[in-house]
Amino acid sequence: MYNVKSMKAEEFISDEEILETLQYAEDNKNNIKLIDEIIEKAKLRKGLNHREASVLLACDIPKKVMEIYNLAEQIKKDFYGNRIVLFAPLYLSNYCVNGCVYCPYHLKNKHIARKKLTKEEVAREVTALMDMGHKRLAIEAGEDPVMNPIEYILECIDTIYGVKHKNGAIRRVNVNIAATTVENYRRLHEAGIGTYILFQETYNKASYEKLHPTGPKSDYAYHTEAMDRAMEGGIDDVGLGVLFGLELYKYEFAGLLMHAEHLEAVHGVGPHTISLPRIKRADDIDPDTFDNGISDEIFCKIAACIRIAVPYTGMIISTRESKEVRDEVIRLGVSQISGGSKTSVGGYCEPSPADELTEQFDVSDTRTLDEVISWLMSKGYIPSFCTACYREGRTGDRFMSLLKSGQIQNCCHPNALMTLKEYLEDYASNDTKSLGEMLIMKELDNIPDKKVRDIVIDRLAKIENGDRDFRF
Repeated sequence: MYNVKSMKAEEFISDEEILETLQYAEDNKNNIKLIDEIIEKAKLRKGLNHREASVLLACDIPKKVMEIYNLAEQIKKDFYGNRIVLFAPLYLSNYCVNGCVYCPYHLKNKHIARKKLTKEEVAREVTALMDMGHKRLAIEAGEDPVMNPIEYILECIDTIYGVKHKNGAIRRVNVNIAATTVENYRRLHEAGIGTYILFQETYNKASYEKLHPTGPKSDYAYHTEAMDRAMEGGIDDVGLGVLFGLELYKYEFAGLLMHAEHLEAVHGVGPHTISLPRIKRADDIDPDTFDNGISDEIFCKIAACIRIAVPYTGMIISTRESKEVRDEVIRLGVSQISGGSKTSVGGYCEPSPADELTEQFDVSDTRTLDEVISWLMSKGYIPSFCTACYREGRTGDRFMSLLKSGQIQNCCHPNALMTLKEYLEDYASNDTKSLGEMLIMKELDNIPDKKVRDIVIDRLAKIENGDRDFRF
């Protein structure tokens, strides 16, 4: 077995261990006794290691697959209830010096429109997002030390937090930028970011180097060890992810869980989130040229197995996926989704045809945020804009300890209702507001503590009268 305590990428993501894991899973995919033992262990809600989870992923016995799906759905309800957190990506710049063959931002793409938002343009984009009702953003930028230095990213974060518009404000800025130094992560932490997100793309080192032939991102070890540096720099919450379709999905699944195990072993807390993107068409990128694409069925199975293996971790799905796929993976484990998203630089504020030429990938779910919220509520979910844990310092191991004990429900459920009430009062269409008011009344009955319920009812009334001072 590999040395999980090591800080070296090729030790905590061991190719030999992954290949042995995949063979073990293949050899045992019809071993009903072992599968039942793994499922029973998973029912304890303590998670699974990468080998155990890989066996479940490989299993193709229909009855057992249904058990896996049912367990994933129940674990999701146990830890996250029926809440779904909403966010939007904000693309700051698509200047990039890397040669990633799956991304249209690659340096050799000479016909894509290159754009970098000014401070004033950032403020206008944020205002447009606030007018939709968003409170949580994930900022994105290509890697270019000249055009997008850390100082630019920090300036953008400061600008975003500084914009106040009507009843709106961005309360949490998550950051998805290239791997950087401990010192730069420390500066991001001091700037008040939420989660630092970095997709590994692929954990297969040989494939990684072929997919990243040039640029600073071509350094596999530096990229893979980024989360260790981020945590060393004081960032409590980090988010993992691979781009499914670049490499064999079973390999990526095992590598992803090994990375999560490493963070837990070394830093005492695993990933705050795991994202589930699949490669999509964009500009000069044709996903059909990659031969590791996965079906919707396999994609959903991956989501279910991740939920079982790391039950405490938030799972994210973006508008890369269709309404139908998002519907299914939300049931099986996803707890955060984007809505009303634009993947172009400057795409929110009076977008032009030229802005569409700066898209990183095609959006499959093109519904407005209001339509997404209405859809979620019609399915019995509570759309949540809550950022209270971040604002109150419940991050890292403090957040995870509350989540694992079940106490986080006492915070998240009431706060979700209050932030939904804010949305309904300030941004919702009439039909969405009516649906939301009925949902809130129903969900108040699900708050068992009368004292807490009375407090929530009082705050909901204050929100209706224009009060927006509560820290959620």
